[in-house]
Amino acid sequence: MTSRTATLIGLTAILMWSLLAALTVATGTIPAFQLAAMTFAIGALVGSLTWIGRPEAIAALWQPPLAWAVGVGGLFGYHALYFLALRFAPPAEAGLLNYLWPLLIVLFSSLLPGERLAPHHVIGALLGLAGTVLLFAASSGGGFAPGQVPGLIAAFVAAFVWAAYSVMSRRLKSVPTDAVAGFCLVTALLAAAVHGLVEVTVWPDTAGQWLAVIALGIGPVGAAFYAWDIGMKRGDIRVLGAASYATPLLSTLFLILAGFAKPSANIAIAAVLIAGGGLIAARDMVWKR
Repeated sequence: MTSRTATLIGLTAILMWSLLAALTVATGTIPAFQLAAMTFAIGALVGSLTWIGRPEAIAALWQPPLAWAVGVGGLFGYHALYFLALRFAPPAEAGLLNYLWPLLIVLFSSLLPGERLAPHHVIGALLGLAGTVLLFAASSGGGFAPGQVPGLIAAFVAAFVWAAYSVMSRRLKSVPTDAVAGFCLVTALLAAAVHGLVEVTVWPDTAGQWLAVIALGIGPVGAAFYAWDIGMKRGDIRVLGAASYATPLLSTLFLILAGFAKPSANIAIAAVLIAGGGLIAARDMVWKR
């Protein structure tokens, strides 16, 4: 598999994650950790189904403790912190702090062996960050109460956790993507345990809500993690980091199409900044001879 192919596969994860908000709204009032447990379980099933005809693939679960710590720590740690952030902090501010992770991935990639961080990678990531700031600015109420500080800290730490997980995946390149199914299963079990401790179970009321849960598990909380793993391990990590700023923009556009949000000038300008930043960061790949 070439680096360009792996990068393109990684980009599909960004597209799937952009459906996360719309599909989550469509699931109704299911508590966060219960929804995480349900969807990560489906995500683990999605990965294990690819083992059909490849019985040797189950051997991918036999990994050193470091691989499991990075995999489960990244998937469960990030989502637990993000759910905590949304519970205690305003969504706009929490989302903005959380979306520092694409810039962090670009910066952290310079620490990887054989990776070189060029100026256009940083410029592209910063343009994406500017577009994301503008995107969240419209929904920000300005200021925050002292009780919201823990949530803001959780969002900030979550950004570092996801960036570290993504970059460490590159360092653990020898760990096959099939192992992600095991990481998803353990994440589902941990989320179910937390749900049992702090939440009240609420099941979907309609067939549409059940379909939304299944769609979440198959796509944004399933196939997306496998695609991201391939992109991080074999693709251009700097391009994928900068391109990740398209996630909140596409997510907003899907919410508009679904009738959950309204279009605005801020969204249009943010689209130009994020798309332009992505193209600049991907200059080497787009114009490669």
